[in-house]
This record gives sequence, C-alpha cells and structure tokens, in this order.
Amino acid sequence: MDIIFNKTNLFFMLDGLKLTLLIAIVTIILSTIIGVILALIRNYCKGILAPLAKFVTCYVELFRCTPNILWILVIRFFVKGSPVPIAVFACTLFTSAVMTEIIRGGLNSIPNGQFEGAASQGFTFVQTLFYIILPQTFKNIIPALLSQVITIIKDTSFFRVIEVAEFTRNSLGVIGAKCTETYQIMTLFGIVAATYFIICFFLSCMVRGYHKRVTI
Repeated sequence: MDIIFNKTNLFFMLDGLKLTLLIAIVTIILSTIIGVILALIRNYCKGILAPLAKFVTCYVELFRCTPNILWILVIRFFVKGSPVPIAVFACTLFTSAVMTEIIRGGLNSIPNGQFEGAASQGFTFVQTLFYIILPQTFKNIIPALLSQVITIIKDTSFFRVIEVAEFTRNSLGVIGAKCTETYQIMTLFGIVAATYFIICFFLSCMVRGYHKRVTI
C-alpha cells in the first residue's frame, strides 16, 4: 500500500481536491450573482421589458431540464481554451439556472406589503430591493443555497471527461498508474468516496444547524 499512498500520490490527489473546491467556490459566486440578476428580471420586468423575462424563463427551463454533463461536453467541443475556465463557464451556465429559481422562490416568499411599507417611507424600488427585499430573501434561502453548493462539489467529478485535473480524475490516475490488486482499487475508491462524504456531510450539518436556529 505504500506504493499507492506515498507522498507523491497523496499530494497529487490533494492538488485535485484543491482544484475541485476552487471550481465549486468560483461557480457558486458567479452563479449567485447571475441568479440574482435573472431572478429580478424574471420577477419584476413587466410591460416593454416583458420579453427579457420570457428569455430568462426559456434559459432557466432549458438548463434545468437537461443534464449538466451534456452542457459540459457541448461547451468543451465548441469553445477552445483551457479546460478549467471552460469547466467553470459550463458549470456556471447550468447552476445559474438553478440559482435563479432558488432566489426567485425567496423573492416570492416576501409579502408585497414590504414594498408598500418601503414606498411609504420614501424608498425607491431599487432601494427597496437592495435594503429590504434581498437581505430577507437570502436569509430564507440559505439552506437551499448550501444544498446547491453540495451538488456543485459532487458535480465537479464530471469534469474528468474533459481532462480537468480535479479530485476524481487525479484519483483515477493513481488507480491506473499504481493499483494492480482489487483491494487497492477498492481502498482508493473508498478514500475518494469518504472525502466527498466528509465535505458534503459537514455542509449538510451546517444546513441542518441553520434550519434549526431559524425554526427556533
């Protein structure tokens, strides 16, 4: 087992884990920003701006109703460049559609009376959104956001098909180069699964803890 779990292999796998977490963090930041913009457009663009809301609806339904890995492969085929930025771009496109619906659900949970109360105090529509509506929205959707972070972390394993050196790909590289026995392969798979489990379980505990505090 020392042949497999030596310093070189462990650092190789850790490098992949760092890239996995980096892709997940960048994706969640970008998709949250885009999701806020798209959710606001879909909810509040009326009249002559209604076509924008319809475009956002089509975008959301297209990406939510198709597999993430399909878009990863399509974008990798048509877009030339480094695999890592392409992976972030593909994942952000897909995740932004999900984030739009999460944020829109939070917006819809805020009573309309909040707008009326803000208007009575002299707030403009934009001020009402940024100072009153959005803070409450994010407070309500934190559990859903953290759940989406967990999904993104797991979905980064798809990027091995486009040669991104993330955790799963690097771990499989160790298996292909060093593992010759079944027990070695199963042990390494177990370590990969345990790593994902620990990260995602920790985030799940955060979600449950936050939900308990909010409920109390």
